Amino acid sequence: MSRWQRDLSDSTALRSVGTAFGHCVVAWDSACRGIAKLDVDRTRLAADLDGAWEVLAEAVQTMLRASGADEPYERLKTLTRGRRIDRDVYRAMLDELDLPETVRDKLATLTPAEYTGLAAALARAAFESDG
Repeated sequence: MSRWQRDLSDSTALRSVGTAFGHCVVAWDSACRGIAKLDVDRTRLAADLDGAWEVLAEAVQTMLRASGADEPYERLKTLTRGRRIDRDVYRAMLDELDLPETVRDKLATLTPAEYTGLAAALARAAFESDG
Protein backbone atom coordinates (compact mmCIF):
# COMPACT_ATOMS: atom_id res chain seq x y z
CA MET A 1 0.00 0.00 0.00
CA SER A 2 1.20 3.44 -0.78
CA ARG A 3 1.23 6.34 1.65
CA TRP A 4 -1.62 8.01 -0.35
CA GLN A 5 -3.86 4.99 0.12
CA ARG A 6 -3.24 4.81 3.87
CA ASP A 7 -3.58 8.53 4.65
CA LEU A 8 -7.33 9.08 5.01
CA SER A 9 -6.91 12.71 6.10
CA ASP A 10 -5.82 13.77 2.58
CA SER A 11 -8.68 13.42 0.12
CA THR A 12 -8.31 12.76 -3.59
CA ALA A 13 -9.94 16.10 -4.32
CA LEU A 14 -7.27 18.03 -2.42
CA ARG A 15 -4.51 16.14 -4.22
CA SER A 16 -6.06 17.12 -7.59
CA VAL A 17 -6.36 20.88 -6.92
CA GLY A 18 -2.94 21.67 -8.37
CA THR A 19 -3.65 19.82 -11.59
CA ALA A 20 -7.04 21.49 -12.00
CA PHE A 21 -5.52 24.91 -11.31
CA GLY A 22 -2.75 24.25 -13.85
CA HIS A 23 -5.29 23.34 -16.53
CA CYS A 24 -7.26 26.52 -15.75
CA VAL A 25 -4.15 28.68 -16.16
CA VAL A 26 -3.34 27.06 -19.51
CA ALA A 27 -6.95 27.51 -20.70
CA TRP A 28 -7.05 31.15 -19.56
CA ASP A 29 -3.80 31.91 -21.36
CA SER A 30 -5.04 30.23 -24.53
CA ALA A 31 -8.35 32.14 -24.41
CA CYS A 32 -6.57 35.47 -23.94
CA ARG A 33 -4.27 34.80 -26.90
CA GLY A 34 -7.27 33.83 -29.05
CA ILE A 35 -9.26 36.93 -28.10
CA ALA A 36 -6.27 39.14 -28.87
CA LYS A 37 -6.38 37.87 -32.47
CA LEU A 38 -9.99 39.01 -33.00
CA ASP A 39 -10.66 42.09 -35.08
CA VAL A 40 -13.95 43.99 -35.47
CA ASP A 41 -15.22 44.48 -39.02
CA ARG A 42 -17.15 47.70 -38.42
CA THR A 43 -18.31 47.93 -42.04
CA ARG A 44 -19.87 44.48 -41.92
CA LEU A 45 -21.43 45.12 -38.51
CA ALA A 46 -22.98 48.36 -39.80
CA ALA A 47 -24.32 46.55 -42.88
CA ASP A 48 -25.79 43.74 -40.75
CA LEU A 49 -27.44 46.24 -38.45
CA ASP A 50 -28.81 48.25 -41.36
CA GLY A 51 -30.43 45.06 -42.59
CA ALA A 52 -32.21 44.47 -39.27
CA TRP A 53 -34.94 47.09 -39.07
CA GLU A 54 -37.03 44.67 -37.03
CA VAL A 55 -35.07 45.75 -33.95
CA LEU A 56 -37.15 48.94 -34.02
CA ALA A 57 -40.28 46.91 -33.33
CA GLU A 58 -39.53 47.28 -29.61
CA ALA A 59 -39.60 51.08 -29.90
CA VAL A 60 -42.85 50.97 -31.86
CA GLN A 61 -44.47 48.63 -29.34
CA THR A 62 -43.35 50.84 -26.46
CA MET A 63 -44.84 53.92 -28.11
CA LEU A 64 -48.07 52.06 -28.88
CA ARG A 65 -48.34 51.12 -25.19
CA ALA A 66 -47.56 54.68 -24.10
CA SER A 67 -50.23 56.10 -26.39
CA GLY A 68 -52.83 53.67 -25.01
CA ALA A 69 -53.31 51.51 -28.10
CA ASP A 70 -55.24 48.25 -27.68
CA GLU A 71 -53.13 45.08 -27.78
CA PRO A 72 -49.89 46.67 -29.02
CA TYR A 73 -47.93 43.41 -29.00
CA GLU A 74 -50.52 41.56 -31.06
CA ARG A 75 -50.90 44.48 -33.48
CA LEU A 76 -47.17 44.68 -34.06
CA LYS A 77 -46.85 40.90 -34.31
CA THR A 78 -49.41 40.90 -37.13
CA LEU A 79 -47.48 43.59 -39.00
CA THR A 80 -44.02 42.06 -38.58
CA ARG A 81 -44.30 38.26 -38.26
CA GLY A 82 -42.86 36.47 -41.27
CA ARG A 83 -41.92 39.68 -43.07
CA ARG A 84 -38.53 41.03 -44.00
CA ILE A 85 -38.40 44.55 -42.55
CA ASP A 86 -36.37 47.26 -44.26
CA ARG A 87 -36.55 51.05 -44.15
CA ASP A 88 -39.48 51.29 -46.57
CA VAL A 89 -41.51 48.52 -44.90
CA TYR A 90 -40.82 50.06 -41.49
CA ARG A 91 -42.06 53.48 -42.56
CA ALA A 92 -45.13 52.00 -44.28
CA MET A 93 -45.84 50.05 -41.09
CA LEU A 94 -45.75 53.29 -39.08
CA ASP A 95 -48.38 54.77 -41.39
CA GLU A 96 -50.71 51.83 -40.65
CA LEU A 97 -50.59 52.36 -36.89
CA ASP A 98 -52.81 54.65 -34.86
CA LEU A 99 -50.11 56.88 -33.41
CA PRO A 100 -50.03 60.60 -32.74
CA GLU A 101 -48.24 62.46 -35.54
CA THR A 102 -45.40 63.61 -33.26
CA VAL A 103 -44.75 60.04 -32.12
CA ARG A 104 -44.88 58.74 -35.70
CA ASP A 105 -42.38 61.41 -36.78
CA LYS A 106 -40.05 60.53 -33.92
CA LEU A 107 -40.21 56.81 -34.75
CA ALA A 108 -39.65 57.56 -38.45
CA THR A 109 -36.31 59.20 -37.67
CA LEU A 110 -34.98 56.15 -35.81
CA THR A 111 -32.50 53.76 -37.41
CA PRO A 112 -31.33 50.38 -36.12
CA ALA A 113 -27.80 51.74 -35.63
CA GLU A 114 -28.86 54.44 -33.19
CA TYR A 115 -31.66 52.69 -31.28
CA THR A 116 -30.63 51.14 -27.99
CA GLY A 117 -33.87 51.45 -26.07
CA LEU A 118 -33.30 51.44 -22.33
CA ALA A 119 -30.07 49.41 -22.53
CA ALA A 120 -27.80 52.22 -21.32
CA ALA A 121 -30.08 53.18 -18.42
CA LEU A 122 -30.56 49.55 -17.37
CA ALA A 123 -26.82 48.86 -17.51
CA ARG A 124 -26.12 51.98 -15.42
CA ALA A 125 -28.77 50.99 -12.88
CA ALA A 126 -27.38 47.45 -12.63
CA PHE A 127 -23.86 48.77 -12.17
CA GLU A 128 -24.90 51.27 -9.50
CA SER A 129 -26.97 48.72 -7.57
CA ASP A 130 -24.08 46.24 -7.64
CA GLY A 131 -21.64 48.68 -6.02
